[in-house]
Amino acid sequence: MTAQPAHGRELADAYQVIHLGGETAAIVPLAELRRLRAVERHASPEALEEAEIEATLAAHDEWVAAGCPGVLSHEEVMAELLGGTP
Repeated sequence: MTAQPAHGRELADAYQVIHLGGETAAIVPLAELRRLRAVERHASPEALEEAEIEATLAAHDEWVAAGCPGVLSHEEVMAELLGGTP
């Protein structure tokens, strides 16, 4: 049996997810957090950039899968920016 890293929805299933002050967080064992920090310290700048891109894309995919909560139409945004009503 081998362990595979959790991605997307699997990540939320692998860890307890909590919501605090508008942010979503995962509760992970302290040993995993320490390992992640060590890997981050030793990673090349290119690897860190790729990881950031991958994380951003995963967050976007989750947002789309959730139905794009909070999305505003162009008209709503322009009305908010210009101080009018849509």
